[in-house]
Amino acid sequence: MRKSSSANNELSFEKVWKLFQDTDKKFQETREQMKDTDKKIKELSSLFTSQWGKLIEALVEPSCLRLFQERGINISQSSTRMKANKKGKEMEVDIVLMNGTEMVVIEVKTTMKVEYINEFIEKLNKFKLFFPHFKNLTLYGAVAALRYDEESDKFAYRNGMYVLKSVGESLMKIANNKKFKATKF
Repeated sequence: MRKSSSANNELSFEKVWKLFQDTDKKFQETREQMKDTDKKIKELSSLFTSQWGKLIEALVEPSCLRLFQERGINISQSSTRMKANKKGKEMEVDIVLMNGTEMVVIEVKTTMKVEYINEFIEKLNKFKLFFPHFKNLTLYGAVAALRYDEESDKFAYRNGMYVLKSVGESLMKIANNKKFKATKF
């Protein structure tokens, strides 16, 4: 009887061991699926963030020339998403406004934070190293955002930057003149 009991124990042990192996295999498969899902979520998040950033830049950029001209900086050109590589390091700036003697580099965020402004100050300090063809131009910094957290607008102002904010309840206006007659459909 002991032999059969021992045989049952061995058989039982083998079954349990097999179950552990099967369970471990399932955990590994689940772990791989979760890694794949995490990767896809990060890709989608990055795509959304990138596209959202481009949208905000597209909303900010058109009015910049006029705004700085009204402040006495006779800006005549604008460029978005300028990139440079130097010794394996990359710099990208959101909006650059310029004329023959001055330029304004604008950092655009949906929500501005003090941390982003500190990073932008570092970027401004290195700007002419990455873009040496602008070394003779006077460089100004500006930040633009739909919302400013942590009193980051005041922080930027105290650090000598122009602060661009959305005004009013809407960024949209009806472009048609007053004489326009709409079609009734």
